[in-house]
Amino acid sequence: MRAMVYRGPYKVRVEEKDVPPIEHPNDAIVRVTLAAICGSDLHLYHGLMPDTRVGMTFGHEFIGVVHEVGSSVQNLQPGDRVMVPFNIYCGSCWFCKRGLFGNCNNTNANNYAVGAYYGYSHTAGGYDGAQAEYVRVPFADVGPSRIPDWMDDEDAVTLTDACPTGYFGAQCGDIVEGDVVIVFGAGPVGLYAARSAWLMGAGRVIVIDHLDYRLEKAREFAFAETYNFTQYGDIVLEMKKTTDFFGADVAIDAVGCEADGAFFQHVTAAKLKLQGGGSPVALNWAIDSVRKGGTISVMGGYGPLFSNVKTGDLMNKGITLHTNQCPVKRQWPRLFDHVRNGYLKPGELVTHRVPLEHIAEGYHIFSAKLDGCIKPLVVPTAV
Repeated sequence: MRAMVYRGPYKVRVEEKDVPPIEHPNDAIVRVTLAAICGSDLHLYHGLMPDTRVGMTFGHEFIGVVHEVGSSVQNLQPGDRVMVPFNIYCGSCWFCKRGLFGNCNNTNANNYAVGAYYGYSHTAGGYDGAQAEYVRVPFADVGPSRIPDWMDDEDAVTLTDACPTGYFGAQCGDIVEGDVVIVFGAGPVGLYAARSAWLMGAGRVIVIDHLDYRLEKAREFAFAETYNFTQYGDIVLEMKKTTDFFGADVAIDAVGCEADGAFFQHVTAAKLKLQGGGSPVALNWAIDSVRKGGTISVMGGYGPLFSNVKTGDLMNKGITLHTNQCPVKRQWPRLFDHVRNGYLKPGELVTHRVPLEHIAEGYHIFSAKLDGCIKPLVVPTAV
């Protein structure tokens, strides 16, 4: 098969690899029909994620057709069209039984603190991803679901990570009716979080970014007020002014550690690798922008350690901090209803369809924020 292969920071290419085999009776092999490049894939692309090994295939957002199933698989059969959550989970451990699918205890032998995800370095289990023609799906009776007949493919693929993660980010904000919500970052997750905040009763939604085309999308898709932080001497002061110096009720950090290589690169004195920490600028802005007793939801990707986070302010203001990897399948029942009823159209954020053979260019366009790119999809050549 043809697959995207990592060859070092900023170096990806398409190569021939063996079609993955069934390794366990619970496995399925899925022929990928659509995948996506996620903002968190850029951590890998930029060389910021520990133990990203040469030869790995990225890609944790994908849909496809079941090609082969292991002898123990009961819920799927060849020919089924499926959408697959980015979490790889067993469904039976203490965490899975409580719906914490991103915290599964049985799928990542490499790191106790991190769950397992497709195509996301050996820190996240070492599983190859789906920016390829075929992908192995472990625990095939647990994660994948058949795509409803009424659902568009572009909606389905964005529902495997980005949209549920944004929705989960709004959930983690404990939004109540009338709340003022600030979202830092107008990438796909931030935009989905901003749109979802309205579904949870927000009275006002503000999105902060530095790219005008993404802020335009925030106004169009998420119906949000927008601020370009480069146009203000102190964006935190501006947020205080616009909330009568009270602060927002909820802040959502949808940025994380230097996800695009430019957004918060070099803002702090030191540029740190993820294994040591990272730039916490967005998180500190969130801490400073919420009111006392407010809530912060962190959906941005960080490494094992933060650096220079305002922990004292976090404590003294009585701020509640919620964060986790999104348990995607737990969000699907509500999100499916929202999509079917017309309240949400996740595929509206898709801006580019990149042939697998041109994936290096796709990564460059997405990383450099060229051509108005917000959400790029990958189209395998086998389709």
